[in-house]
Amino acid sequence: MNISSKVKNVTSNMISNFWGTLERINFDFTFNNGKSVNLTHEVYGKSDGIAILLYNSKSQNVLLTKQFRMPVYVAGINQGYSIEVVGGAMDVNETPGNTAIRETEEEIGYRINEIKKVTTAFLSPGILKEKVHLFIGEYDEEQNTKNGGGVYEENEEIEVLEIPFFEALQMIDREEIIDARTIMLLQYLKINQLITF
Repeated sequence: MNISSKVKNVTSNMISNFWGTLERINFDFTFNNGKSVNLTHEVYGKSDGIAILLYNSKSQNVLLTKQFRMPVYVAGINQGYSIEVVGGAMDVNETPGNTAIRETEEEIGYRINEIKKVTTAFLSPGILKEKVHLFIGEYDEEQNTKNGGGVYEENEEIEVLEIPFFEALQMIDREEIIDARTIMLLQYLKINQLITF
Protein backbone atom coordinates (compact mmCIF):
# COMPACT_ATOMS: atom_id res chain seq x y z
CA MET A 1 0.00 0.00 0.00
CA ASN A 2 1.37 3.42 -1.01
CA ILE A 3 2.11 5.74 1.93
CA SER A 4 -0.17 8.44 0.45
CA SER A 5 -3.09 6.04 0.80
CA LYS A 6 -2.07 5.12 4.37
CA VAL A 7 -1.57 8.63 5.81
CA LYS A 8 -4.26 11.27 5.18
CA ASN A 9 -5.74 14.43 6.66
CA VAL A 10 -2.52 15.56 8.32
CA THR A 11 -2.77 18.68 10.49
CA SER A 12 -0.10 20.22 12.70
CA ASN A 13 -0.39 22.39 15.79
CA MET A 14 2.75 24.10 17.10
CA ILE A 15 2.96 23.53 20.86
CA SER A 16 6.35 25.14 21.47
CA ASN A 17 8.99 26.96 19.46
CA PHE A 18 11.48 27.68 22.23
CA TRP A 19 14.76 25.83 21.63
CA GLY A 20 13.39 23.40 19.10
CA THR A 21 9.89 22.96 17.78
CA LEU A 22 7.30 20.71 19.38
CA GLU A 23 4.40 19.90 17.07
CA ARG A 24 1.24 17.95 17.81
CA ILE A 25 0.31 16.20 14.57
CA ASN A 26 -3.10 14.65 13.94
CA PHE A 27 -3.66 12.27 11.04
CA ASP A 28 -5.70 9.34 9.77
CA PHE A 29 -3.69 6.13 9.39
CA THR A 30 -4.87 3.06 7.48
CA PHE A 31 -3.37 -0.25 8.56
CA ASN A 32 -2.61 -3.06 6.12
CA ASN A 33 -5.77 -4.87 7.24
CA GLY A 34 -7.83 -1.90 6.01
CA LYS A 35 -8.72 -0.49 9.43
CA SER A 36 -8.36 3.31 9.61
CA VAL A 37 -7.79 5.20 12.88
CA ASN A 38 -7.27 8.81 13.83
CA LEU A 39 -3.95 9.29 15.63
CA THR A 40 -2.15 12.14 17.36
CA HIS A 41 1.63 12.14 17.72
CA GLU A 42 4.10 14.70 19.03
CA VAL A 43 7.20 15.48 16.98
CA TYR A 44 10.14 17.38 18.44
CA GLY A 45 13.19 18.70 16.67
CA LYS A 46 15.47 21.47 15.63
CA SER A 47 18.10 21.75 12.92
CA ASP A 48 19.96 18.61 11.94
CA GLY A 49 23.19 17.91 13.78
CA ILE A 50 26.56 16.24 13.60
CA ALA A 51 28.63 13.97 15.80
CA ILE A 52 32.31 13.23 15.26
CA LEU A 53 34.69 10.87 17.02
CA LEU A 54 38.38 11.77 16.88
CA TYR A 55 40.87 8.96 17.29
CA ASN A 56 44.64 8.51 17.20
CA SER A 57 45.64 5.14 15.78
CA LYS A 58 49.22 5.51 17.09
CA SER A 59 48.45 6.34 20.72
CA GLN A 60 45.21 4.28 20.55
CA ASN A 61 43.33 7.12 22.24
CA VAL A 62 40.02 8.79 21.49
CA LEU A 63 38.88 12.31 22.33
CA LEU A 64 35.55 12.64 24.12
CA THR A 65 33.72 15.38 25.99
CA LYS A 66 31.99 15.52 29.34
CA GLN A 67 29.18 17.98 29.85
CA PHE A 68 26.00 18.55 31.82
CA ARG A 69 22.78 17.44 30.09
CA MET A 70 19.46 18.34 31.71
CA PRO A 71 17.58 15.27 30.36
CA VAL A 72 20.26 13.01 31.89
CA TYR A 73 19.91 14.93 35.17
CA VAL A 74 16.11 14.59 35.12
CA ALA A 75 16.54 10.84 34.52
CA GLY A 76 18.71 10.70 37.67
CA ILE A 77 21.81 9.37 35.92
CA ASN A 78 25.47 10.35 36.49
CA GLN A 79 24.42 13.57 38.24
CA GLY A 80 23.42 14.86 34.80
CA TYR A 81 26.84 14.47 33.18
CA SER A 82 27.24 12.71 29.86
CA ILE A 83 30.44 11.51 28.18
CA GLU A 84 30.07 12.02 24.45
CA VAL A 85 31.70 12.56 21.11
CA VAL A 86 31.88 16.10 19.75
CA GLY A 87 28.44 17.14 18.55
CA GLY A 88 26.38 20.12 17.60
CA ALA A 89 23.70 21.68 15.45
CA MET A 90 24.21 22.75 11.87
CA ASP A 91 23.98 26.47 11.17
CA VAL A 92 21.89 27.74 8.25
CA ASN A 93 23.59 26.98 4.89
CA GLU A 94 26.34 24.98 6.64
CA THR A 95 27.29 21.52 5.39
CA PRO A 96 27.52 18.61 7.82
CA GLY A 97 31.28 18.32 7.20
CA ASN A 98 31.91 22.00 7.87
CA THR A 99 29.83 21.77 11.04
CA ALA A 100 31.89 18.80 12.25
CA ILE A 101 35.15 20.69 11.69
CA ARG A 102 33.82 23.85 13.40
CA GLU A 103 32.37 22.00 16.38
CA THR A 104 35.60 20.04 16.85
CA GLU A 105 37.60 23.21 17.32
CA GLU A 106 34.95 24.85 19.51
CA GLU A 107 34.43 21.89 21.82
CA ILE A 108 37.83 20.20 22.12
CA GLY A 109 40.27 22.65 20.56
CA TYR A 110 41.54 20.57 17.65
CA ARG A 111 41.80 22.06 14.16
CA ILE A 112 41.25 19.18 11.76
CA ASN A 113 40.54 19.12 8.03
CA GLU A 114 40.21 15.46 7.08
CA ILE A 115 37.11 13.60 8.22
CA LYS A 116 35.16 10.59 7.03
CA LYS A 117 31.37 10.35 6.89
CA VAL A 118 30.06 7.17 8.53
CA THR A 119 26.29 7.49 8.13
CA THR A 120 23.24 9.62 8.90
CA ALA A 121 20.86 8.43 11.62
CA PHE A 122 17.67 9.26 13.46
CA LEU A 123 18.42 8.75 17.16
CA SER A 124 14.81 8.41 18.30
CA PRO A 125 12.57 8.29 15.20
CA GLY A 126 9.42 7.81 17.26
CA ILE A 127 9.54 11.44 18.43
CA LEU A 128 12.60 13.29 17.06
CA LYS A 129 12.77 14.60 13.49
CA GLU A 130 16.43 15.65 13.85
CA LYS A 131 18.92 13.72 11.71
CA VAL A 132 22.50 13.35 12.94
CA HIS A 133 25.40 13.07 10.48
CA LEU A 134 28.08 10.81 11.99
CA PHE A 135 31.80 11.27 11.26
CA ILE A 136 35.19 10.03 12.37
CA GLY A 137 38.58 11.70 12.02
CA GLU A 138 42.17 11.13 13.06
CA TYR A 139 43.98 13.65 15.23
CA ASP A 140 47.46 14.34 16.51
CA GLU A 141 48.82 16.77 19.07
CA GLU A 142 50.06 19.21 16.41
CA GLN A 143 46.41 20.01 15.68
CA ASN A 144 45.71 21.05 19.27
CA THR A 145 44.98 24.79 19.43
CA LYS A 146 44.82 24.74 23.27
CA ASN A 147 41.32 26.20 22.98
CA GLY A 148 38.14 24.16 23.25
CA GLY A 149 35.82 23.82 26.20
CA GLY A 150 32.79 25.02 24.27
CA VAL A 151 31.41 28.44 23.39
CA TYR A 152 30.84 30.50 26.54
CA GLU A 153 28.23 32.69 24.81
CA GLU A 154 26.24 29.52 24.07
CA ASN A 155 26.41 28.51 27.75
CA GLU A 156 28.68 25.55 27.04
CA GLU A 157 31.04 24.13 29.65
CA ILE A 158 32.87 21.14 28.20
CA GLU A 159 35.59 19.00 29.74
CA VAL A 160 37.87 17.36 27.17
CA LEU A 161 38.74 13.72 27.85
CA GLU A 162 41.53 11.81 26.11
CA ILE A 163 40.84 8.16 26.83
CA PRO A 164 42.43 4.89 25.68
CA PHE A 165 40.13 3.27 23.12
CA PHE A 166 39.88 -0.02 25.05
CA GLU A 167 38.87 1.95 28.17
CA ALA A 168 36.14 3.77 26.24
CA LEU A 169 34.71 0.41 25.14
CA GLN A 170 34.70 -0.77 28.76
CA MET A 171 32.91 2.45 29.74
CA ILE A 172 30.06 1.39 27.44
CA ASP A 173 29.84 -1.95 29.28
CA ARG A 174 29.81 -0.14 32.64
CA GLU A 175 27.13 2.28 31.32
CA GLU A 176 29.40 5.25 31.92
CA ILE A 177 29.01 6.10 28.23
CA ILE A 178 25.28 6.16 27.49
CA ASP A 179 25.08 8.48 24.48
CA ALA A 180 23.87 6.58 21.38
CA ARG A 181 26.03 8.56 18.93
CA THR A 182 29.14 7.85 20.96
CA ILE A 183 28.37 4.15 21.28
CA MET A 184 27.76 3.85 17.52
CA LEU A 185 31.00 5.59 16.58
CA LEU A 186 33.13 3.69 19.08
CA GLN A 187 31.64 0.44 17.78
CA TYR A 188 32.36 1.60 14.22
CA LEU A 189 36.05 1.97 15.11
CA LYS A 190 36.04 -1.48 16.67
CA ILE A 191 34.20 -3.24 13.83
CA ASN A 192 36.41 -1.67 11.18
CA GLN A 193 39.57 -2.27 13.26
CA LEU A 194 40.70 1.34 12.89
CA ILE A 195 42.37 0.98 16.27
CA THR A 196 43.83 -2.40 17.16
CA PHE A 197 45.16 -3.39 20.55
